[in-house]
Parts: sequence; structure tokens; C-alpha cells
Amino acid sequence: MSKHVLITGGTGLVGKQLTEYLLSKGYTVSHLSRKPGTDARVATYLWDVKKGEIDEHCIDGVDTIVHLAGNGIADERWTEERKKEIIESRTKSIALVYEVLKKNPHNVKTVVSASGVGYYSDRGNDVMTETCAPAHDFMGTCCVAWENAVAEGEKLGLRVVKFRTGVVLSKVGGALPKIAAPVKFGVGAALGSGKQWMPWIHEQDVVYMYRFAIDHEELSGVFNMVAPEPVTNKQFTKAITKVLSRPFWLPNVPAFALKLALGEMATIVLGSTNASAKKIKAAGYSFSYPELTGALKDIYRK
Repeated sequence: MSKHVLITGGTGLVGKQLTEYLLSKGYTVSHLSRKPGTDARVATYLWDVKKGEIDEHCIDGVDTIVHLAGNGIADERWTEERKKEIIESRTKSIALVYEVLKKNPHNVKTVVSASGVGYYSDRGNDVMTETCAPAHDFMGTCCVAWENAVAEGEKLGLRVVKFRTGVVLSKVGGALPKIAAPVKFGVGAALGSGKQWMPWIHEQDVVYMYRFAIDHEELSGVFNMVAPEPVTNKQFTKAITKVLSRPFWLPNVPAFALKLALGEMATIVLGSTNASAKKIKAAGYSFSYPELTGALKDIYRK
């Protein structure tokens, strides 16, 4: 019997692609959203996290919840108010869902949640495995709060899987179009030293890995959602220039300029995170796009 998956954040970049993929494989998919849905194939239930309002029928018939909801990390400059919104959009949202589960009979057995490699933040050349301690900056603090909120589901007897996600490569959203924009204009250059490790993953592997977690009921805990062949920022930029047949420029974009433009948020592009994919591979997941050039060629061929 096919599973019924409720997705929070189902209209975002990953949520849209995951919805389409699961529907194509015979799953039933529902969304929790702030606005009524427009897809007749997907039942949409309304919620307002800030007001603590939620349609409690959202869990009807559901056996798996995929938690993707959260304000965009890089959408706005990090003021103290914005930082609070980023964290609470992730933590209060799943807490609201858990309150519904506590109060109502349900068949939910599994929660699969996004998290981020920002958990580790800037760690130089050290290889980051799932057992490494979190960073103490904003990104680390955000991811710890996010994962702790999701882990509350274990107290309800749920199987919980958390994916610390790297840079999702997609032509239609996320970081890649922003990184590729100067390359397309012929002025592609590495950022900062260019030596910082940049964990990445192809959009197809993202949705495949979510399905892997949904279906493999022995899976639980935290996994890095990154490709198994890491690259530096310079290698990443050079790969884009090669695939798009554009020049690679020197010198690099200076770190101080990025800090002036982005403030504290510059850590996203200047921080070095060499996250390991060994744990998810050991669990049996096979990457469709383990190598960057092949991943970029596929994306720009579409």
C-alpha cells in the first residue's frame, strides 16, 4: 500500500520537486500551507505558525511527515529580528504539528526533516561527520534548535530522520543561479580565498534521498545530505565556467567586500564545511550524481 506523506514547506524549491516525484511514484501527498493550494492532486491544509493556527485534519490518513518549512536563510540581511524569524519558522512549525499529533488519533509513524550543514559552519579542512560538535555561531545555533525541535517527535514514538543539507544544485532556484549569474556575464571568480569547502548535492539526489528515508523504516537519526565528492569554492566556480563555456577570472572576490555587502551572512559563502557523505552511503543510498561536473552538465542540459 502506498504511503501518505504530509509535507510542510511543500511549495518551496525542494517541496515542489519532492511533491512531483512522490506523486509520480504513487504516493498520496498533502501540504500544510499558508495559502490554499492550486494542485487538485494535493490536499492543502491551512496553517499560520505565527498565530499558532492549524487545520487539525492535516494528519488524516497520513503516515509520514516531511518537514521542509522555514524562512529562507539568505533571503534577507541577518538582523536580530530576522534571525529569530529564521529559527522560529523551523521550530515553532514542527512543534505546532506535534501538538496536533498529541491531541488527535493518528497513524503517523515517521518524520523526515531538513536541517543544514550550517550545523558545522566554518570548520576549515576538517572532515565533518554527523558526530561532530555544532558550531557556536548563528547557523550552528539555528540548526541545533531546528534538530532539537524535530527530535521531540521521538517522545511521541515516531521514527525521526534529519538531513543536514548542503547547497542544492538547481537551475530554477536556490544558490546556483546566484553563483552562476556572474559566470554567465563572463566575470566568474572564486569568493574569498576560494579554498573553503562547499558541500553540494544535485536536486535529484535530494528528492531521491527523502524517498529513501521515507521507505527505509530502519533508518533514523542524522545524515549529511551532501555529494560524496567535495569541492572547494574555486573548484566549484571553475566547474561552472567549464560547463557554461565562460572564462574564469582572477583575482578572487575579496572577503572584505563580501562581508561589507552581506554582513554576518557572508559566513554562508566564506565558511568552509567539508561534510562527509559516508554515513548515508553506508546506509545503502546510491548517488545519481556523485561528481560535480556531471551534476552541472545534467542541470544545464535541462
